[in-house]
Amino acid sequence: MQSLPLFFNLENKAVLVVGGGDVALRKVQSLLQAGAQVTVVSPEFHHALEEIADSKLNRVFKEYQSTDVEQKQLVIAATDHLTLNKRVKDDCDAANIWVNVVDQPDLCGFTFPSIIDRSPLVIAISTNGKAPVLGRLLKEKLEKIIPRWTGQFAKLAGEFRAQAKQQINDFKSRRHFWERVFRGKASQYAAGEQWDLATKEMQNELSAAASGTKSANSDGQVFLVGGGPGDPDLLTIKALQVMQLADVIVYDYLIADDILRLCRKDADMISVGKKAGKHTLPQEKINQLLVDLAKEGKVVCRLKGGDPYIFGRGGEEAQLLVTNNIPFNVIPGITAASACSASTGIPLTHRDYSQSVQFITGHFKSAEQKNEGDKAPGKANQPNWTALAASNQTLVIYMGIIRSSNVKDNLLKHGRAASTPVAIIENGTRPNQRVVTGTLAQLDTLADEHKIGSPALIIVGEVVDLHQTLHAANLDSSFYLSEPKL
Repeated sequence: MQSLPLFFNLENKAVLVVGGGDVALRKVQSLLQAGAQVTVVSPEFHHALEEIADSKLNRVFKEYQSTDVEQKQLVIAATDHLTLNKRVKDDCDAANIWVNVVDQPDLCGFTFPSIIDRSPLVIAISTNGKAPVLGRLLKEKLEKIIPRWTGQFAKLAGEFRAQAKQQINDFKSRRHFWERVFRGKASQYAAGEQWDLATKEMQNELSAAASGTKSANSDGQVFLVGGGPGDPDLLTIKALQVMQLADVIVYDYLIADDILRLCRKDADMISVGKKAGKHTLPQEKINQLLVDLAKEGKVVCRLKGGDPYIFGRGGEEAQLLVTNNIPFNVIPGITAASACSASTGIPLTHRDYSQSVQFITGHFKSAEQKNEGDKAPGKANQPNWTALAASNQTLVIYMGIIRSSNVKDNLLKHGRAASTPVAIIENGTRPNQRVVTGTLAQLDTLADEHKIGSPALIIVGEVVDLHQTLHAANLDSSFYLSEPKL
């Protein structure tokens, strides 16, 4: 970090503002809202500054002098005179006083952030003076996301804080209590501004947590969370919330580092990575690990690439959780097929090219590979290649690189044209995304020649021909950062 975010308590602290224009006006208004004792020095004042009636505001009609900074906690230079601003900065440096020089970040000891005020909840956004307009646009988005009632709810929580600390001795139990409050019925009542009901529900939660009764929901639980295709911006809000809530993150190899950095900082991180041909932990042991962690009373986030129920083996994990009476939730994620489709300009369906789409995994088992536990009646060893080879449809193959030769041979054998376009997308949606295109006859050769690594997705079908046209016209995701509307 170029600077460390800090929140100053300015109640009755002496602050100097040099300058009397509209920029100074905005700084004075913010400082007064924070309770500061503000002295403004300027030979002339903006009419709105003259009209402010506040006992904590002292207007001094004169030119700035170096002695004006004495006994001040903070100083803001808000003039359009560069020489004067530099003089104020030098005077503050000599007196070891924090100074902000408006629109001159190189002279600033601190900067003013964009502020989302839901007091006592306050959120500040800073670009260290490099791109204040960007900070303001992000502020606009957050203003829309964070409800106005959040501040009043935070005040209500503050009234219970001392009681919670006194009655719930264990730190983890206390944190879980607050998480239940902010995610449960109390927050629903707050959203409807039913403050009496919100207060009553918070008291009920506190009583249950303090007594250790079942209603305190102290048992462990598991969330099967879809982490999406790799781009952190494609995480769902629910996924991010659970990643911040969980005591333990059990994650796969496919989860990008940028996504792991969004997890709760003090959570236990357990890698059960699966890479093509290499498994850190067998699936059966992963299933049991989730059960064991939940039985220890922990909130577990099972973080998977894509969607848990689309070739994520989430169903197998859920089955064992049910058998052991472990409460669980499934948080869907954006699956690689739809994400890679969007990021490469390859629509999965199109009226002129493809009237259906099928998802399959390249990790199908041959008869020789089936183990005893898989011999349940009705389980298929191989996909229905005749159906998969039908024309006028798109075929999306997950985890198919290792068996690309097998996939190609079976599709050709069952009637798919050798000239059918194919695309291999490596690291879809990530900064190092790579797209290789060719024909079905070349599928395994493309994978070998271009040294395709994992994760990778294969798309087979005429829609691949649209890649060059649509991908070239696709807006970069950074466009959305400059658009204030959600």
